[in-house]
Amino acid sequence: QVQLLESGGGLVQAGGSLRLSCAASGDTICISAMGWYRQAPGKERELVAAITSGGSTNYTDSVKGRFTISRDNAKNTLYLQMNSLKPEDTAVYYCNADCGWQDYWGQGTQVTVSS
Repeated sequence: QVQLLESGGGLVQAGGSLRLSCAASGDTICISAMGWYRQAPGKERELVAAITSGGSTNYTDSVKGRFTISRDNAKNTLYLQMNSLKPEDTAVYYCNADCGWQDYWGQGTQVTVSS
């Protein structure tokens, strides 16, 4: 079992920045790729950014150049630095860990960007 705990969400004005963190605990040795997803009201959950155990990253087009995903394997922590935030970034952000045979999810953290 893997437990994921997100933090760092909040209310910010458009153009501002936030940094999300996701602390993993439990059987973390199984984790390969990790990612951030988001779900806005009335919309499906979407992948925002992902990072492999080796550090390769990919981003959805709408956040490229504004968001940066990173991970500290020694601390079992995943990060998402979000800059130049827009109102359309408002959503609940979820941390995901891929353990091969199972995906694990955090409880989510709310990000609200006001115009």
